[in-house]
Amino acid sequence: MRNPPRAPDQMRPVSLEPGFAKHAEGSCLVRFGDTHVLATASLEETTPPFLRGSGKGWVTAEYGMLPRATHERMRREAAVGKQSGRTLEIQRLIGRSLRAVVDLTALGERQIVIDCDVLQADGGTRTASVTAGFVALAGCIAFMRKTGMVTKPAIKDHVAAVSCGIVKGQAMLDLDYAEDSTAETDANFVLTGGGGLVEVQGTAEGAPFSDKQFSELLAYARKGIADLVALQKSALGP
Repeated sequence: MRNPPRAPDQMRPVSLEPGFAKHAEGSCLVRFGDTHVLATASLEETTPPFLRGSGKGWVTAEYGMLPRATHERMRREAAVGKQSGRTLEIQRLIGRSLRAVVDLTALGERQIVIDCDVLQADGGTRTASVTAGFVALAGCIAFMRKTGMVTKPAIKDHVAAVSCGIVKGQAMLDLDYAEDSTAETDANFVLTGGGGLVEVQGTAEGAPFSDKQFSELLAYARKGIADLVALQKSALGP
């Protein structure tokens, strides 16, 4: 029995609240069950050095967890003096996922920074960050269009992410922490609204998984991401 009760191919209750942060050019508070992430998009009139003079913009991301996002307090990474390998991996994933659906030339030589702060964690923080990060990014680009900084379509498609796994031999969609911590196979899928694969992360924690099991996980991921993209479209409006 999943908690809350749901079918193996069913998402947790998901909500997206765009415009949550007053001062950011774009923002979104996402809830995947008890996982809550605030994503904000900040526009900067600069680009990384390797893009200067290219006419292209950039989209990048930073990720962090608040000290009491989990059961026990974690020290802030700023206090430790360095980011963990997990943090670096996740923020790079978010940045790659969002850049996959953006026409960087449409931005001009500007950078959009997506900050994803985990307020409360119960599994799937990276996938929630990608999903909310897209809404925040779209809000920022809408601001740029309104102010005349962007004059042609900059977003090529929606993008969202979801976790899947095999728990006690059963394929499951959108794992919470209890399921993720006991899963025999843990996977994260990033897909576009059109169904294109952006990134797949899959690991066998115990016995290797089969082609058939992978296909089942991918089918669950496609179902979940279709639901998430529908929510993104509803949150962003026409």
